[in-house]
Amino acid sequence: MLHFRLLVAGNAVSAYGSYLNMVALNVFVYEVTDSALAAGIFMAVRLLTSVVSGFVSGRLVSAYDRKRLMVGADLTQCAAMIALLIAPDAGRAGLLYVLAVVTGFCSTLSGVALRSSIPEIVGSDLRLRANSLLATGRSLAMIAGFASAGVVVAQLGYVAAISLDAATFAVSACVLLSLPIRTRAEAGDSTGSEGSGGKEDAGRKAERRGAGALLLLRAAPVLTLMIALRAADGLGSSSHNVALPVYSSDLDPSHPATFISQFWATWAIGNIVMQQVCGRWGGRGGRQGPGERAFAVGACVMSAAFIVVFAGLPTGVAVAAALVAGMADGLTEIAYVTRLQAAPDEQRGRLFGLSASVENTGFGLGMLVSGALLDHFSPFQVVGLLHGLAIALCLGMFVVMVRQGRRGTAAPPPEGGTSTKPGNPVKSESEPR
Repeated sequence: MLHFRLLVAGNAVSAYGSYLNMVALNVFVYEVTDSALAAGIFMAVRLLTSVVSGFVSGRLVSAYDRKRLMVGADLTQCAAMIALLIAPDAGRAGLLYVLAVVTGFCSTLSGVALRSSIPEIVGSDLRLRANSLLATGRSLAMIAGFASAGVVVAQLGYVAAISLDAATFAVSACVLLSLPIRTRAEAGDSTGSEGSGGKEDAGRKAERRGAGALLLLRAAPVLTLMIALRAADGLGSSSHNVALPVYSSDLDPSHPATFISQFWATWAIGNIVMQQVCGRWGGRGGRQGPGERAFAVGACVMSAAFIVVFAGLPTGVAVAAALVAGMADGLTEIAYVTRLQAAPDEQRGRLFGLSASVENTGFGLGMLVSGALLDHFSPFQVVGLLHGLAIALCLGMFVVMVRQGRRGTAAPPPEGGTSTKPGNPVKSESEPR
């Protein structure tokens, strides 16, 4: 965990740079091109790249050294920022779209590689605590990045903001290079014992790699529903992101940013508090994660709380609902990531790659749908519709879990834990250990 804490610190530094450039670059694009359409295309290119790169990242982290991939992703983003700084003014407009592709691909690749490596870095028993530390570091980086972006750009200018962003990626790469960590299971860790059936084991290993995440999802319907629910969460998240400025302006036209600031500050507090609670809870009794039921409950509570925020209730009630939404969001994030990490190492990378593509697709589609619906309906109606879809999927997930629970009671699995044979699903973690 000592090495992992250093990794978390380096990752938080690079995450700070990512959130800083999310604000600074979007404004910089508009200033360079003097076109709102160009700024929109920049964000669309970056999001589309993240969707496509999820599938590619899953294959890469399953085939190559994950530590080198993360270092390469950080250094590539650093080099892209430096190239933007030294490019002549006439060439910057075209280079910005190249930068959108580079940052979209590298950020997705780095995230998939890191999440799929955590069980190998800290051990399966500590992955819940590790996920909590990582999520807390990124949440703090998000707060710092968004809060400081306006000040850095206004006081120091775009050159300083982009230079700072490049430096954060260089720091993250140096931290990764200095850490003696293992990011992949050793040969034989997930294939069983060697012996006279060595050729058969090698064939099974190749079959697992070829089938990847699809084989696991076919054998584990609850896991498939969890990933589908994350897509629905993306739809819902985009709805409240798009609707929030509209709703805040309706509340106080003279100070439209007031409610937005209250909302995100309170949400962040709830998110970080729950991440810490999960980390401390996971350090006791060998617990492996909140589980699938906690994930479904958390997703329901989160969506319901976001709907309450836009219901036109007094500000105190809305802020309290934002706190609940942040706590539920933190719970679902930890439960989801920890559950995917229970998959065998050779399937884990593709699972996280698929998940990244699904989540980004849901969020991007939700941005388009929400923007179109807000021209005709109120923020409460739009947020209620898209977050209501997530609640409906949660109920469907409960039905599947109840049915699986009855089957498991009728035929309990043999003692010994998780089976990683290609035709068997990973053991459900919905029950407390």
